[in-house]
Order: sequence, then structure tokens, then C-alpha cells
Amino acid sequence: MRILITAGNTQTPIDRVRCITNIFTGKTGAAIALEAYRRGHAVTLATSHPEVLESPPSDANRWVCNSYRTFDELESLMAKHISHGGMEGVVHCAAVSDYHAAGVFSSAPGTVFDADTGTWSAVAGTPTLFDRNAGKVKSDCPELWLRLVRAPKLVDKIRSEWHFAGVLVKFKLEVGVTEADLQAIAERSRRQSDADLMVANTLEGAAEWALIGNKAGYQKVTRAELPATLLNAIEGIRKH
Repeated sequence: MRILITAGNTQTPIDRVRCITNIFTGKTGAAIALEAYRRGHAVTLATSHPEVLESPPSDANRWVCNSYRTFDELESLMAKHISHGGMEGVVHCAAVSDYHAAGVFSSAPGTVFDADTGTWSAVAGTPTLFDRNAGKVKSDCPELWLRLVRAPKLVDKIRSEWHFAGVLVKFKLEVGVTEADLQAIAERSRRQSDADLMVANTLEGAAEWALIGNKAGYQKVTRAELPATLLNAIEGIRKH
């Protein structure tokens, strides 16, 4: 079985030297990739942190590791491997940016933002912002405003745009929800992306456990059990 596994996190560039990112390092995705390789599958790992693999496999016929940094780079890798790579399974584990940076702005003289009321005002005329985009945004303003616009969901392109017909695994992270709520959220998310399997956890419990399942039911597994349990489920779907 040929499997693409995405891991790590994307960076959202603000300028040529600054970015927004998240805390995830891709260790879970790397562990799943190594388990798949151990079982004899051909694995392509797309990760932002290849350094977490202390001893990566050396078999170029069954192991490929591609690194990426930004949303666009990950999207390009996924499109290439899913549309033309002959993949039979996709495990989308990467923590992808939900927003793109769409500009850096400072307030014009006389334009004021009131944080208590969430409103803008101007001494005269209309409140105005100045575009501060640059290769390196200057640090001479008392405050800056970063505009973020919604990014497309890469996982939702897998079926609709890249026409993938194999086994798809989606990951979902929530914060401050109960286990019952997490399962309900996970199942809705799975259906939205037409994924075969869902892996869901909370930020508070991510180091300890996760839920794996689909409409037939979910099981709770430890972090150590996750790679093997997930591969069992993927292989079970493929057999059918």
C-alpha cells in the first residue's frame, strides 16, 4: 500500500523574516509513518520537522521524506502526490494554518482604536490605516494590525479537487471540550471531508490519548497505541 502522511505545522509568513505558526512538531505523524513502513507499506512523509526522525529508513523504494515550510508548499506537495502519486492511503496529520496573512497596517495620525468598545474613531474624517507591508516590517510604530483571511481546508481538497478515492484519515484537535463532545465534533468533521477514519484529541489530553473511529464507533487509545491501532484500521478498510 502506498501511503502519504502529512505531519508538522505550516508557517504563515508576515514578511520575509517573520511568521505565525503553531506548537506542533510532527512527532505523531512521524511515528505513524515509521509504523506504516515497518509493516511493509511504501511511505511518503511530508513534514515540516524532518529532524524528529532520528534514524529514518534508508530504503528509497519504500521511504520518501519531503520537507515543507509554508501552507503553499504543503498544498503543492499534497496536490502532486495525491493527484499523480498513485497513493492508496492519505493520513492528514499536519496542523495546517487556518488563515493567510493579508497585510500589515498601522493607524493613520488621528485614527484610534478603542479596545474596550472594539471601535475605531478619527479626529477628523474616516478612520484610516496605512499599509506597512515590506520585506521586513519596520518596528517604529507603537502598534500594528495584521489582517488575516480564511485559508482553504486542504483536507477538503483531497476528495473534491484531487479526486482521491483511497483510504483517507483526518485529524481533529479541540480545546476545552468533553470526551463526548469531542466524539460528536469529530464525526461531523469526518463526514464533512468524506474521510474514512477520524483521529481526534484535545489539547489537554493530546500527550496521553486520542479517539479513533468513524460512524461505526470510536475507541479511545493511548498515545503509544495510536500508530499501530490506526494502521490496523487503515488495513482493515483496505481489505474490504
